[in-house]
Amino acid sequence: MVRILLKILKTGLLTEPRPPLSPDAPGPFLAVGGSLAIRHVDAGSCNACELELHALNGSYYAPERDGLRFVASPRHADLLLVTGPVTRPMEQPLRDTHEAMASPKTVLAVGDCACHGGVFRGSPAVHNGVDGLFPGARKVPGCPPSPSAILQALRGLSRSDPAKPPSRA
Repeated sequence: MVRILLKILKTGLLTEPRPPLSPDAPGPFLAVGGSLAIRHVDAGSCNACELELHALNGSYYAPERDGLRFVASPRHADLLLVTGPVTRPMEQPLRDTHEAMASPKTVLAVGDCACHGGVFRGSPAVHNGVDGLFPGARKVPGCPPSPSAILQALRGLSRSDPAKPPSRA
């Protein structure tokens, strides 16, 4: 037991620091008095992006501090977060999820696969990302993108257009 504790003390922290909020914008969602409800759909990914989303949702990044929360129902969601290259069997469920969301709604593609198909691009089994299904979807490139990149993209959603995503206080 002592050996393990000494190794922990010797190794130190190996995580990246949490991105600070900019001083001119104390918090994009809290500034408008609401929160952002996110519905995540895995449309056929390798789960690397999901691992980063799990890391983002932990206590280190604490997304609730920024008003971000993941919800189970698309009816409660403001944002549809998609990972994976959108396999052919997932096209219709993805459209149904988007249709079940209240307007206005935003789509965020996370990872190279969701953005443009990634390594699966051109395969007859995939749709090559969300572009064909939801034109104008916002993107977070990377294979996989870091939790801090995803967090910065989520923070930036309301800065670019205050009406999107809506405030749900």
